[in-house]
Amino acid sequence: MKVLCAFPEAMPSSNSRPPACLAPVALFLALLLHCSLSSQAGDRRPLPVDRAPGMKEKTLILLDVSTKNPVRTVNENFLSLQLDPSIIHDGWLDFLSSKRLVTLARGLSPAFLRFGGKRTDFLQFQNLRNPAKSRGGPGPDYYLKNYEDDIVRSDVALDKQKGCKIAQHPDVMLELQREKAAQMHLVLLKEQFSNTYSNLILTARSLDKLYNFADCSGLHLIFALNALRRNPNNSWNSSSALSLLKYSASKKYNISWELGNEPNNYRTMHGRAVNGSQLGKDYIQLKSLLQPIRIYSRASLYGPNIGRPRKNVIALLDGFMKVAGSTVDAVTWQHCYIDGRVVKVMDFLKTRLLDTLSDQIRKIQKVVNTYTPGKKIWLEGVVTTSAGGTNNLSDSYAAGFLWLNTLGMLANQGIDVVIRHSFFDHGYNHLVDQNFNPLPDYWLSLLYKRLIGPKVLAVHVAGLQRKPRPGRVIRDKLRIYAHCTNHHNHNYVRGSITLFIINLHRSRKKIKLAGTLRDKLVHQYLLQPYGQEGLKSKSVQLNGQPLVMVDDGTLPELKPRPLRAGRTLVIPPVTMGFYVVKNVNALACRYR
Repeated sequence: MKVLCAFPEAMPSSNSRPPACLAPVALFLALLLHCSLSSQAGDRRPLPVDRAPGMKEKTLILLDVSTKNPVRTVNENFLSLQLDPSIIHDGWLDFLSSKRLVTLARGLSPAFLRFGGKRTDFLQFQNLRNPAKSRGGPGPDYYLKNYEDDIVRSDVALDKQKGCKIAQHPDVMLELQREKAAQMHLVLLKEQFSNTYSNLILTARSLDKLYNFADCSGLHLIFALNALRRNPNNSWNSSSALSLLKYSASKKYNISWELGNEPNNYRTMHGRAVNGSQLGKDYIQLKSLLQPIRIYSRASLYGPNIGRPRKNVIALLDGFMKVAGSTVDAVTWQHCYIDGRVVKVMDFLKTRLLDTLSDQIRKIQKVVNTYTPGKKIWLEGVVTTSAGGTNNLSDSYAAGFLWLNTLGMLANQGIDVVIRHSFFDHGYNHLVDQNFNPLPDYWLSLLYKRLIGPKVLAVHVAGLQRKPRPGRVIRDKLRIYAHCTNHHNHNYVRGSITLFIINLHRSRKKIKLAGTLRDKLVHQYLLQPYGQEGLKSKSVQLNGQPLVMVDDGTLPELKPRPLRAGRTLVIPPVTMGFYVVKNVNALACRYR
């Protein structure tokens, strides 16, 4: 071994100089020490372009949208609403004329308003103006003397535009109603869990109030008739329905119709099953009742409003389509995501749960297209949680992830209309609470209505997908949907595009707009929870500002946050938002 230099046997004195050969050694040791410290503290220098295989880096997602042709075009009333007949039981139907409630409903117009639910098939119509007076006894509003007369005399004002009856109810009246509704809520829950329901009486006056609410709010009423009134041979008894049809026609009410609610559950609810073939014959019978009535001769008819498409339900739908597939204007079904009795807040963030709807859509489409290819399909009565929902969960910010993803997925897969159960007063799945305050899903729906048009666009991303492992399904936690911007929104010229994005990751995501979207001005509408409750919050903020109704009872202005052209979109963790890309001049969006 060759020695490069020799060290002195004794240590040098303080004034002696080190050997010249120590200089390169010292330099080597200094470099080694520097590398060691860098690896411990984390090297903050930019990474080189040529990285070692397997080295992790933050992914910048590139996003583009096809702008020449839409992949789907859904109904103008795509996001629609439902009211449950339980509002007759607990008294809230008498308060549908509330100015605040009508204002909130108008914000979501144009839309359908379906009047139906579990108690549809226990609803009986009586053409009596005031059954309480005819019996000589107190009515359901016994705690308020001359309740309806007082409303008409002092509180009902005339809407100058439409001649609607709008009421400003006194606080004491609303408080008494809330107490009554709380007591009735326990009764309704007992009925629901025991699956035994009492009959409901819908009077002519109640129908007037329901139609007044729909008409004043810019909503088209769809009325679900009782299908459980049966003759001895199990055919449909239409006597009560015919009475309702004649009364509605005499008032010239513009209504579309359905028959029954979840007929696949009739055996457990009534002890008498109705198969798909018989249900189809019942719909044909209803069609024959409508045709002689001039105002309803061309009225739309929807059904059969089946439940989740399990094997027995698919068999019912198959039998129905074989007999009456051409009779209905759209085929309808219902969907519920979670059992409301066991739900947890983190359930709303599970991508596996978000994807359950996609398989159901394909099952329904397969049956419908077998008999009536191209027939419109509606999802009616969609709820996030069953059993009326769960307080502080179904009505919280967290539930919005399921709701917004439902809207995006349904439109992408060609479902024409989705009806949200319920607009008001049904458990905790509602959009508006009993204080007439909008909940997070209402604000989400309002933004959707204001910004999203019916034309669906294809989204192209790079840097988002991962390579799946064998036997493993990749479920994206970042979900991006694109539509033409609503052409009724005069803040944006035709040709603009609106993205809505759900980020379920616990880290922020960066999205760079590419292709036709590159270097365009973007308006951000970021919706986040407001307050200390986090995901359980019942209040939301838009771009950092809390959303509340204005003191005069009107809806607030939804102000966007302009982002600099060409700027990367930064999506905060566990949030959702809308992003309007202005002046894209998209060919698919320039014309209606």
